[in-house]
Amino acid sequence: MNPHEVNGPGITSRPKLTFIVTSPLSVGFYKGQLSYLVANGWDVEMISSPGPLLDVVSAEGATPRAVHMEREIAPLKDIVSLWRLWRLFRRTHPDLVIAGTPKAGLLGTLAARLAGVPHVVYILHGLRLETASGWKRRLLWSAEWIACHAAHHVQSVSPSLRARAISLGLVAPEHCRVIGSGTVNGVDIERWLRTSEAEAIGRKTRERLGIPQTALLVGFAGRLTRDKGIFELYEAFTRLRLSYPELRLLLLGGFEDGDAVPPAIRLRIEADPAVIRAGFVSNVEAYYWTMDVLALPTYREGFGIVCLEAQAASVPVVSTDATGARDAILDGVTGLRVPVGDVDALTAALDRLLGDPVLRASMGQSGRAWVQKNFQREIVWAAYARDYEQILKASAFGGRHHLLPLV
Repeated sequence: MNPHEVNGPGITSRPKLTFIVTSPLSVGFYKGQLSYLVANGWDVEMISSPGPLLDVVSAEGATPRAVHMEREIAPLKDIVSLWRLWRLFRRTHPDLVIAGTPKAGLLGTLAARLAGVPHVVYILHGLRLETASGWKRRLLWSAEWIACHAAHHVQSVSPSLRARAISLGLVAPEHCRVIGSGTVNGVDIERWLRTSEAEAIGRKTRERLGIPQTALLVGFAGRLTRDKGIFELYEAFTRLRLSYPELRLLLLGGFEDGDAVPPAIRLRIEADPAVIRAGFVSNVEAYYWTMDVLALPTYREGFGIVCLEAQAASVPVVSTDATGARDAILDGVTGLRVPVGDVDALTAALDRLLGDPVLRASMGQSGRAWVQKNFQREIVWAAYARDYEQILKASAFGGRHHLLPLV
């Protein structure tokens, strides 16, 4: 169904859809999807804090809008951001607002409801409160509860995240749904295809990084933080080097001050010549093509998208049974799952794959087939577009809105 066909009170022939995320780094969540929606009849805008990555929005035919939002708790600045968002919505009159990431989710849903936006969706990308404690956990819980109740609809990016939000009392089951098989944007399956040319690029990348072609390589992609399991990963790596002297660890991403890795561990990582820290990279696929195994020993996720990327590159994955991560592999088929924080289990799982090239190849092939079937980005985009169209259609033809009360 084309949104042009959905007409009713307050809905234009080309409905306006506004996304809002806290940081311009999160604009990448919707890469490709913006142009897909524009091509399929939507007037699309994207709001985030100012930053150069917001420029990619224009390249996709959508309208970028900058409103500064603090990622961390900042009450006075948050009130200013809320007012600016309210004023923007009053001026632009979106038909549908899609708010995601914690701060933008809270401020965006509230501002949209206060501005009278007829359709407001909150996307649960993850729950920071899962690894918080004390007053911070209570505050984060309250912020999530408000965002879920300010929205007319709540979408979760993974089944286990939905289940966790329900168990925490953040949202009622009937008000929260997963679109398709999960994720917010899917995977560009062709980008990660491991061809003979890709293998050659992987070898050249190894050479540039100083990694021996014969060395087994465990890779990691993400923020280098405590919640991502960096301590457990490095501990498992040091144990495995007793059995695999040439073993290397490749880290894609940077250390962060928030949720910081213990200083002693960071110093050990930085001083270890067997650990290659590539930082943030743009051509990520070239690095996946160097890996034998991807490890993501995370404590929490929304959806472990790096696991999907690795599997699309035919790389087996070792991850945890944490919220969001457990949905991103098929345990025993495309990778192995271990308990959160269990160094012994992580070491054993990595050892099993590193020591068995046939198993690695089999799981890599199964992983690519699974991702291709369920998480191709075009499949995900179409599923989200259908959901947005149904939201408008239900309202236009007098259907029940299934709104959460703004308490």
